[in-house]
Amino acid sequence: MYNVVGVRFKKAGKIYYFDPAAYILEVGEYVIVETARGIEYGKVVVPMRQVGENDVVLPLKQVVRPADERDRFQVEENTIESKRAFELANTKIVEHSLDMKLVDVEYTFDRNKIIFYFTAEGRVDFRELVKDLASVFRTRIELRQIGVRDEAKLLGGIGPCGRMLCCSTFLGDFEPVSIKMAKDQNLSLNPTKISGLCGRLMCCLKYENDDYEIAKEGMPDIGDLSMTPEGEGKVVGLNVLERLIQVYLTKQERMVEYTLEELMQYEKNLI
Repeated sequence: MYNVVGVRFKKAGKIYYFDPAAYILEVGEYVIVETARGIEYGKVVVPMRQVGENDVVLPLKQVVRPADERDRFQVEENTIESKRAFELANTKIVEHSLDMKLVDVEYTFDRNKIIFYFTAEGRVDFRELVKDLASVFRTRIELRQIGVRDEAKLLGGIGPCGRMLCCSTFLGDFEPVSIKMAKDQNLSLNPTKISGLCGRLMCCLKYENDDYEIAKEGMPDIGDLSMTPEGEGKVVGLNVLERLIQVYLTKQERMVEYTLEELMQYEKNLI
């Protein structure tokens, strides 16, 4: 078992485990840690706990130290410099006539590297751009192509529901979303109604799907035959959350609606 704390570097970013060393760290504290990108400034979001070997990436890096006021000022300065770098990089992209869209610019905490996030339809030959940027900033340059979902996560916004985007507020990872999830939730299959700002299927279809799967247990499928107090019929609709079943009575040529419990009790009485 390993003693760890969970650290996050962005508001809705992934959580990484670090060895707290001799420090007693509380949730909400900021720390300085060493990562593959260099020295970084992060926030403790998971309190000290013990986890198994399968839950950590070895070798487990230690927390360098708790962050102080100077570190906070350094982060603020980096943010200001990132905005300047964004404007300059956009100008250079135009000069090089590159078919790419700059989304965000980020300095590592120790300023040993600047990361430029961009989107593009295909591959982009940005070698000359990197040389140009390196001559201006005189530090390591990394250009990272991201997808439209990552772009939405970085930029944020308001979703069709009227709330801030899930990906930019609390979702640490993207998970696969399928059209079947929309069908199971009885939603319109109109792409404009089930797609987020990124143009992809909404992330909430995935994490709400588990609740629908649980609620659907014991319910018939669309097309099943069902016995009702008014005769046999065909299941034509389901309200999973309210556990209501719509049955079309063939002989009477009309629709009836029952709760799952009512139909189960009726079938039990028949037996």
